[in-house]
Amino acid sequence: MTAFNIYDETNAPKASRPFLAKSKAAFGAVPNLLGELAESPAALEGYMTLSEIFIKSSLAPAEKHLVLLTASVENVCKYCVAAHTGLAKQAGLPGHAIMAVREMEEIEEDDHLEALREFTQKIVTRRGDVSADDVSTFLDAGYTKANVFEVILGIALKTLSNYANHIAQTPVDASFAINKWTPVD
Repeated sequence: MTAFNIYDETNAPKASRPFLAKSKAAFGAVPNLLGELAESPAALEGYMTLSEIFIKSSLAPAEKHLVLLTASVENVCKYCVAAHTGLAKQAGLPGHAIMAVREMEEIEEDDHLEALREFTQKIVTRRGDVSADDVSTFLDAGYTKANVFEVILGIALKTLSNYANHIAQTPVDASFAINKWTPVD
């Protein structure tokens, strides 16, 4: 197994340092994922830029985290599920919705959020090959055509981090450990 370094803003490759410093200023620490991505300044910049773009999407903050959490569960990324559980709580996603996603169940108490969860799940599991009916169901739930592409954007962001975490076997940060996740069999 190849061991990957977890850099910080002082010892990372020079081109990665400004990105890690920005992360530390925002979060108070450099998350392990970003510390590992710093090995490649281009990968780190790509992830952070894509994150900033996704934040600008028209989805509500809780909806954005629902997309990120759902994609991470479908990709079985323990690191990102732990991280996005906490971030989803902070963004106002209801606890019952978070638990449903983590347990790979329907969000029974909220049809609107369930439509987003289901659409995200289908895009991930079907590698984007969803049916016209799937898109219509999503739109009928009150989402927009722009939201279709924003869900794809969120999935692209999580695909980058989920795959990096799988390969590097990123340890969950202490601040995310309270939300540790074990995949449902």
